[in-house]
Amino acid sequence: MATQKFMGKNQLLDRLTEQMRTQKNPPTDPHAAAVAVLQARGQLKTDGKTFTKSGALRDAMTAEERAKDRAAKRTGKPATAFTYNPKTNAALRK
Repeated sequence: MATQKFMGKNQLLDRLTEQMRTQKNPPTDPHAAAVAVLQARGQLKTDGKTFTKSGALRDAMTAEERAKDRAAKRTGKPATAFTYNPKTNAALRK
């Protein structure tokens, strides 16, 4: 991951926008692309500003908590079984 910006809680949209901006081939409008991704996931309402219930839960997590949650869902292991690498925004087994 090229960016270390917006790693805290309540920064989900900002974090995804920054990740879009730092891609090899960034979209013309990274914010609009991030909004579209979150809407497709059902985490952002059609107004593009208000989170759904599930989106609000994700937004309340830090980047570390989201990474551990993704790994836990993928493997079936508890989130506590993972360590977080902020440079890659990935959680790895302890």
